[in-house]
Amino acid sequence: MTATAAMVERMEPARGSSEPAPLLQVEGLTKAFGGLHAVEDCTFEVAPGSITSLVGPNGAGKTTVFNLVSGLLAPSSGSVRFEGREVSGLAPHKIVRSGVGRTFQITRELGELTVLENVIVNAPTHGLRAMLRGSVLHHERDRALELLDLVGLTRVAHDLAKSLSYGQRKLLELAAVLMADPRLVMLDEPAGGVNPRLIEDLMDLVGNLNRQGVTFLVVEHNMDVVMDMSDSIVVMAHGQVVIQGTPEQVQTNDEVLDAYLGRS
Repeated sequence: MTATAAMVERMEPARGSSEPAPLLQVEGLTKAFGGLHAVEDCTFEVAPGSITSLVGPNGAGKTTVFNLVSGLLAPSSGSVRFEGREVSGLAPHKIVRSGVGRTFQITRELGELTVLENVIVNAPTHGLRAMLRGSVLHHERDRALELLDLVGLTRVAHDLAKSLSYGQRKLLELAAVLMADPRLVMLDEPAGGVNPRLIEDLMDLVGNLNRQGVTFLVVEHNMDVVMDMSDSIVVMAHGQVVIQGTPEQVQTNDEVLDAYLGRS
């Protein structure tokens, strides 16, 4: 066992026989670009029904981990298992179909399509092909409208996506991800560049979805948001996991206090 893995194990509570299996298991994950290890021997777990945050300074490897888990990058070594099934190295669309959705730091909406169409294209059965044929299923359109209502975008459903504010695009991206009915949603800096009121609304939305059974893995720099919403926090530095623990454990860890949170 590596020193990093040993530290992670010490920070986690003992697992009893009745504790459910992890929804997501990342073990020994490594990604090298030439001689540079962007991620090295990264190991952590996401419990079903939890909100787990992935934090650390810029360059710590957080987004690379997201890209590895979601299939945008293939690992150099290591394993990613979702619901017990190996998914590392699968194509992104296959990982989405397995039940994993993600957003991006910079939103990727289709600006020339309407807000409603941006959600419909993510339907798991027909999506874009049906829309291009003009044969969108009624239940998929209804579901897309329900999700826009959930995120507060009903009134702009027929506007072009490019007309939305940055915060509204964050909400649209979340609605689009939910269209595929994922069991794990990965949010990449959801509060980044968003005004405080919208951050509060977005975190309320995440909390409500979590209470309905959606599991979240979140990369976020706003530590107030992280500490408030997280069940578990994974701290990364230099491509490696420093610790994984509860917010209380992370707040009282000397290395985290010195490097990231400050002692005040």
